[in-house]
Order: sequence, then C-alpha cells, then structure tokens
Amino acid sequence: MRVTIGFSGAGLASMQAQLAKLSGQQAKQAYANGLSDGGFLARREWQREMRDQFDRPTPYILKSVYVRKATPDRLSVDIEPTYFGGKGVDPQKILQAQEFGGARRDKRSEAALRRIGILPAGYQTAIPDTPFPGSDDGRGNVRGGFLVRLLSYFQAMGEQGYKANMTDKRKARLHKGTKGREGVRFFVAYGHLRGGPTQHLAPGIWAATGQDGFIVRPVLMFVRDGMYESRISRQRVAERADLEPYVERRIRYHVRKLVGE
Repeated sequence: MRVTIGFSGAGLASMQAQLAKLSGQQAKQAYANGLSDGGFLARREWQREMRDQFDRPTPYILKSVYVRKATPDRLSVDIEPTYFGGKGVDPQKILQAQEFGGARRDKRSEAALRRIGILPAGYQTAIPDTPFPGSDDGRGNVRGGFLVRLLSYFQAMGEQGYKANMTDKRKARLHKGTKGREGVRFFVAYGHLRGGPTQHLAPGIWAATGQDGFIVRPVLMFVRDGMYESRISRQRVAERADLEPYVERRIRYHVRKLVGE
C-alpha cells in the first residue's frame, strides 16, 4: 500500500514574480522540498491512523512507514511501509491485510511448529489473556527471545538453526531450575481436538511449574486461522492530511526562502 504525491503547480499562480527570480533548478528544488514536507505530513497521519485503529501497534510497524523524498529530477514523493530486512515480517504484507481484510498469514514461528507436527492444520497461535510470566512484550505479542527458547525446546529451529535446538541436558537444567529461577516444563495439549490425558486443557502449549509441576499455565494457544477485517484506509489518511493545500504552502515557503523574501 502506497500514497504518492505529485506536483501540478495549479495553486502557485500568485508566485510568478518570486519564481521568476529563481533558476529552473532552484524552482525544482523548492517544489521537491515542498513535496517532501507533504510526504512527512502524510507519514505522521498514517502513523496516527495505525495508533487509532490498532491495539498497541509495535514501534516496528509504526517506524516502517518510509518517505521516499522528491528530488529536482523526480517531482513526486512516495509514502509506504517498507521492509528493511531482518527477522520481522514484511510490514507491507501486514498492512495490506489490514487495509483490504482477508486471512492472516502464518508467522515464522507458526510455520516452524506446523512443520514438526505440533500446530494442527487450520490453526494459528495466540497469546493467552493472562500471559505466561516473561513471555509477552507488553503489546500483546510474544517476546522474540522467549519464542526462540520455546521453539528450541520443541526442536523446531529447522536445519539452519538445528544447533540452537535445546539438548536433553539443557532441558533437564530448565526443568530443575535454580535458586533464582523456577523450574519449568513445556508440553503440548490438544484438548477436544485429540483427547487423551490433557483433553481438559484448551489446545496449545502449556507450562508446568512449581513443586512437582503442579502449577499449570497456558503459554501459547492454538486458535482457528485468523481473518482480518478492513481497518485502515489510505483514502482516510489522505483526506485527513489535506495534502494539496499543505504542499502548496510549503512550496511557497521554500520559494520565499530561496529568493530571500
């Protein structure tokens, strides 16, 4: 999803005298600066839209909105979510679903759990209403470090990360705990999906802690594949920003600055 601002010059007829004092390149630079100012206004409004529509959006998503500034040779500016690499999901894919709705794509952790047979077909994962201690980032998401430990525990790191999978010796230390850290054992329950000794539990990954593992708490729930409703709108962002008059005002400012008025 992208917003593009172009230049028409229709509202600058009153500035012909000032423009006549500039060289062609200087005038183009003033236009480019004004367009770029409009791009950053659109970026702020886009971030505001996400804060209004999303529950505690992550800094990763908010900062992903990138402004490709105008230049004297390219008098247009693009504003769009941009993926800069790394371990996160492409924000373009996330926001595309939030704009048009549709099925939520699997997260990498879900694909890993599905690959080793833990996550059933037709299900994805969700953090429980009361997160397991130390598992959440305060924004309704599982912390990356905790998720890696969980995948490592279940030997789900894949061929490239197999060395990060937890050994039996490391698992034993985790189960035992230390003076400063409670021991914990993770296990998978399928509840009504498969029955068995854990059929009284909701489907998901659970943790057993406390003396003899008597305290059982949910860690990651298995839920039916998620569907996004249409929540954010480029049109609403553009209308709220009211970009055309703002860009014209900024171009006037940059022209006056160049001619010294």
